[in-house]
Amino acid sequence: MRSIQRTLLWWLAAGLLAGIAIATVLIYGQARQEANALFDYQMKQVAAALPSQFSNPVAPPFDASDGTGADLLHGDEDVVIHIWDGSGRSLYLSHAHPALPPRAELGFSNVRTDQGEWRIYSVQLGPAVVQIAQPLSARRTLAAHMALRTVAPLLLLLPLLGWLVWLAVGRGLRPLRQIASEVRTRDANTLTPLALGPMPDEIAPVATALNQLLARLSHAIDTQRAFVADAAHALRTPLTALQLQAQLVERADTAESRQQAVGQLRAGLERLTHLVAQLLTLARQEPNASAPVHDAVDLRALAGRVVAEMSQAAIDREVDLGLEAADDVVANVQGDADALRILLTNLVDNALHYVPRGSRVDVRVCRAGEAGAGVGYIDLVVQDNGPGIPEAERTRVLDRFYRLPDAPTGGSGLGLSIVAEIAQRHGAGVTLEDAAPGLRVRIRFPLPRAA
Repeated sequence: MRSIQRTLLWWLAAGLLAGIAIATVLIYGQARQEANALFDYQMKQVAAALPSQFSNPVAPPFDASDGTGADLLHGDEDVVIHIWDGSGRSLYLSHAHPALPPRAELGFSNVRTDQGEWRIYSVQLGPAVVQIAQPLSARRTLAAHMALRTVAPLLLLLPLLGWLVWLAVGRGLRPLRQIASEVRTRDANTLTPLALGPMPDEIAPVATALNQLLARLSHAIDTQRAFVADAAHALRTPLTALQLQAQLVERADTAESRQQAVGQLRAGLERLTHLVAQLLTLARQEPNASAPVHDAVDLRALAGRVVAEMSQAAIDREVDLGLEAADDVVANVQGDADALRILLTNLVDNALHYVPRGSRVDVRVCRAGEAGAGVGYIDLVVQDNGPGIPEAERTRVLDRFYRLPDAPTGGSGLGLSIVAEIAQRHGAGVTLEDAAPGLRVRIRFPLPRAA
């Protein structure tokens, strides 16, 4: 695993070296320009300081052995001085090499010879022509020395800068090590938020997100524990009843009593099967139990299928089950079609169980609010004309395993809890209203933007 501290150190060191290299190139270029200007000026000064005898048109060849101008002309071995008279006769040559061009181009020029590239300054002094040449390598060497002398202190400081960067990065990452140590010392049951001090701006979001994750995990585990406890409590009673009914079957001494006991046992098994199915459905609808599905669901078509499926059960109970949904109503929502089918099935099944024979249950899909104003809704309504639910109990019936005192037998107290869980996962609201008489359950879905 790569170390953040080491990676940052290498990148910063590479950046510093790249910066020093670029600075060296720029300093070298500037130093070379200054060296060129300085040496060009010196070449002019050397030419101006030559003895005045070269201005005499009849002067004999120059003899440097008498000391006149000898120090000046031989003061720099890299400088070559060549002097001609008006007829092209060589009066003086300080070095035999390099071979300078026989014809002088007045002013400054660059000439390439076998000994490299040279800078030449030519000037006419009376009838004489003076050429002063200097190798460009001397100027480049001087510029390089100047650049190296400038950046040498930075190179010497590079190890110190690396050490300081290592300490600074290590100090900056210390809160991250504190978080890792705090998490490492915890067990699986400790989900309280991390007790951390002030954090840097770059690490504070990590600590905040981790505490939020711990809070979500704690809530999920508490929810699971509560669900297991509720399920165990709910299963204890029907299992005990099954044991008693099985004992009644064993003790039956007549065929009629045995048949009656077997019927009770079969009814108990049906209730237990229904309860287990409801528990499994509720477990699947728990938050974060599965990945959310966001498909386009037509509530009008879904309601039609559910009403068709429940029509036989309504006929058996002599209940009039109907659907109200206009053909021109667009009732598309984003969600899980299977979960929404379970929601509506539970609502219709509850209504069929609670209303007396000869009653009526209506399923309605309609639009509410104003879509243009951004407050549009789609309502899924199940209404009956049964005894209804007292207003004081309408909030409690949404809790798990809660049943009204006068509720008919056979229920598990999970139907409306499942409805509330599914509605919450779809961002919908559940409202229990008085239908006078009866109960109206309204599931209000927010209208999708595409609608």
